[in-house]
Amino acid sequence: MSGWLIAVLVEVPGEPAPMRYYFAIGHEDRAKSEWTAIDAAAAFGRVSASPVKGIEPVQAVVALTPARMKRLGLAEREVRPLGKALPRRWL
Repeated sequence: MSGWLIAVLVEVPGEPAPMRYYFAIGHEDRAKSEWTAIDAAAAFGRVSASPVKGIEPVQAVVALTPARMKRLGLAEREVRPLGKALPRRWL
């Protein structure tokens, strides 16, 4: 079982521009992981409907290997919000 690190552009109330939020998703299927991340991002604000300054609203950053998932404690089907800063240890 592998997973994905997904970035989602979120329009946060009070912020001048959409912000990228990162999510670790414990689904092997990339499309399912992207939709799962969109659902999770909705808790922070409205998901951007179009690209902003060349950045896609939803982007799969990197596939997570089973070894990396185990090392970082990401379970199958788990959705883990990682915040706004690029989570380097997940790369």
